[in-house]
Amino acid sequence: MRIGLYPGTFDPVTHGHGDIIRRACALVDRLVIGVAINRDKGPLFTLDERVEMLQDYTAGFSADTGCEIVVHPFENLLIQCARDVNASIIIRGLRAVADFEYEYQMVGMNRALDNKIETVFLMADARHQAIASKLVKEIARLDGEISKFVSPEVEARLLAKFGR
Repeated sequence: MRIGLYPGTFDPVTHGHGDIIRRACALVDRLVIGVAINRDKGPLFTLDERVEMLQDYTAGFSADTGCEIVVHPFENLLIQCARDVNASIIIRGLRAVADFEYEYQMVGMNRALDNKIETVFLMADARHQAIASKLVKEIARLDGEISKFVSPEVEARLLAKFGR
């Protein structure tokens, strides 16, 4: 069984994340979505909220893709999380060159820690390249339209966070 790990903060999950998840499912039999606790980023949503949003967002994906999807919170090193879930590949989404520069460094470090775990980059679909959770939160906070970036459930949670 091929197991992949798609890590991120997912604060909140967007259609860009959904695109990467669906495409990653074509590469693996089981996709573990690793939800990073990452206190340094100061997420808007709690870990439990982010896990729940991802579970809701991906609820129909397994039937559509034939890939088992598991949402798994983690706070340790990414490479240790990959070992914990028996992943042989780490899947990362790229939107722009700036993403690649950071990810390139991470791959080097991860390979030094465990050279048996590969990293696969998936370029964001052109329709989703501009979507970033940080920007979606800012648009929602300033009462902008976010329905084309997130699911209706995520939109409702975002609006509730901002008192609407």
